[in-house]
Parts: sequence; C-alpha cells; structure tokens
Amino acid sequence: MAESESGQEKTEEPTAKRLQDAREKGDIARSKELTTTVLLMAAAAGLMVFGTQIAADLEGMMKYNFALSRQDVFDPALIFRHLGDSAAEMLWSLSGFFLMVVIAALVGPTALGGWNFSSQALAPKFSRINPLAGLKRMFSMKALVELAKALAKFLLVGALCVLILLQQQNDLLAMGYEAVVPAMKHGMEVFGWAFLLMCATLILIAAVDVPFQLYDHNKKLKMTLQEVKDEMKNTEGKPEVKGRIRQLQREMSQRRMMGEVPEADVVITNPTHFSVALKYAEGGEGAPVLVAKGQDQIALKIREVAREHEVAIVEAPALARALYFNTELDEEIPESLFVAVAQVLAYVYQLKRYRQHRGPRPGDLGEIPVPSELRQE
Repeated sequence: MAESESGQEKTEEPTAKRLQDAREKGDIARSKELTTTVLLMAAAAGLMVFGTQIAADLEGMMKYNFALSRQDVFDPALIFRHLGDSAAEMLWSLSGFFLMVVIAALVGPTALGGWNFSSQALAPKFSRINPLAGLKRMFSMKALVELAKALAKFLLVGALCVLILLQQQNDLLAMGYEAVVPAMKHGMEVFGWAFLLMCATLILIAAVDVPFQLYDHNKKLKMTLQEVKDEMKNTEGKPEVKGRIRQLQREMSQRRMMGEVPEADVVITNPTHFSVALKYAEGGEGAPVLVAKGQDQIALKIREVAREHEVAIVEAPALARALYFNTELDEEIPESLFVAVAQVLAYVYQLKRYRQHRGPRPGDLGEIPVPSELRQE
C-alpha cells in the first residue's frame, strides 16, 4: 500500500480538486505507447493510400531530372529551376501523407487525458537532476514496466519481420527481374503492407500500457484520510467561519423579515413563544401570506415592531402554532386554515372600524377552528 511522507497509507481515491490541481500542473495520464502506435498506424495507412501515387510522382520526377542534355547540365539557372520544381512536386505529392501523420501526432497524445496546457509544466524542475532521485526512478516499478515494454516491442516486431521476410521472399526476389517502374510500385506495395503489419503489433503493447498508465496515475494521486479532511477544511472553510457566515445570513434574513411586519394586517401570537405575521390583499385572488414568523426572542421582537406600527396583535395559541409549523415565509397559508384565518381577519377589520368610530365594538374572538391534523401541542 502506498504511503505518504507522514507514514500514513494512501487509501482514499483522489478528490475532484486534487485531480484538477494535478491537471493544472500538467500531471495527467499519458501513454507513450498509444501515441507511438497511433502515429505509426497513420503513417502506414498513409503509405497504403498514397504510396502508389507517390511512386508514380517519383517516376515522373526522375524522368524530368535525368532527361537533361549536356548543355542543360552546365546551365546553373536551369539546374536550380529543376531543383525548385522537383522540390515543389515532391512536397505536393507527400502532402496527403504528411497531413495524416500530423493529424495523428495531434490526436495520439490527447487520446488519453485529453487536451491540456500547463505553464507550470514548462517551469524547470531542479529535482530532475538530483542523482538520488534519478537512481530511485531507474529502479522503480515504472522503470521495470518500461523495460518490459521495450523487450516486448523488440521481440514482437522482430518476430513479425522474420515472418514477413519469409512470406514475401518470392516477391522480393522477383523485383530484381522487373522493370524499374513496376518494381518501384511493387516495392512500395510490399513495404506498405509490411510496415502496417509491424505497426499493428504495437496495438498489443498499447492495450496493456493504457490501463497501467491509468492505474499508476490514480495510485500516484491517492490521498490519506488526513489529506482528504484537510482539503475539505480548506475548500469549505473552517467550522467557526462557516458558523459566522450562517449567523450573518440569519441576521440579514431576520432584518428583512422584520421589515415586512409593518406591512402586515395582523400578528397572531401564542402569546409568548410564537408569533406569525400575515398580510392579505383585500379583494385579491390569493390567500393570506405569512410574511414573518419567529419563536421566543424573535417572536417578542415581531410583537414589538407590530406595536410600534400599530399592527393588530391577536392571541390565538393553537392557530399561531399551526401557522408557524405548517407555513414557510412568503408562502400562502394552508387551505385547511382559511376559515380560521378569515375569522381572525374579520375580527381585525371590525376592530379597526371600531377604532375609527365607524362601527360597534366587536365581541370576543371566540374559539378558532384549527384542524386536528395541524395542531401542534
């Protein structure tokens, strides 16, 4: 089991933050064998696709340059023009092959790990020239795996070369009896197939190397339990800081809530432990809305603000508790409490008319009908 410098075992999978930090440093899973295989396979495929045309263009170029008269050979301007024309013709002939190789050179390295650019990876690391660190890398598990891969590549490619030579020996010997042009095309075809088959053997090496690189990269980034805890603490903040933030959020929410109390139509109390403030748009289509609620000290503060702004305060313990526990801020009251709240609002409106000398003094509020399923004892 891998251990950290502190001696603790790295048993935890790397977190998203650790993976992101490693990526920013340029530390991502890469497989050189996969890159080599893709590049060589693309080159082999390019020879198969464009090989015949390249051979034909090479034939034309040789005819163009070798069919010079003695007078032309001693003409520097003509020779340089031939050289320029030949170079341009060959570049154009090889352009398709080069394009396939360039695309493979871009796709191969990113097939595992994706695109990534890190300026930190470009910075010089003096630890790389440390002899002790170099010796440690030479005798590490990764070095042994690299040695095994090199031997496997040598054996596979070498064995396939021998098989190809044995199988194609008749064709290779027959080329000596062919004309130059057919021999060139024939040779290009044989070379293309042989090169493709030899490159295909590297697929076996890449198939083993890719899982190993993913495993090795994940193992290297594994964390101890203490590292996970420290990262969570640094990412999410210290408990005391988080507690202070929550306290400030509660205070801001309470200040906003207290600002709604003066606009309320009634405050219903327990009378000491709970207070809820309701607002109702008379003639509106919606139900009354709970704009403030609180318990103990907050309930007392709601009543103080209500008295300062002459908002009616009604004692209805069962209804106050039912509204407190079954209605959230800025939500309409439950439908089962419509009758109870309507009775309270009617009482408040009668009381307001009495105080304005526009009606008789209302009687006692009486029993408020609160459904048994909403009662909170």
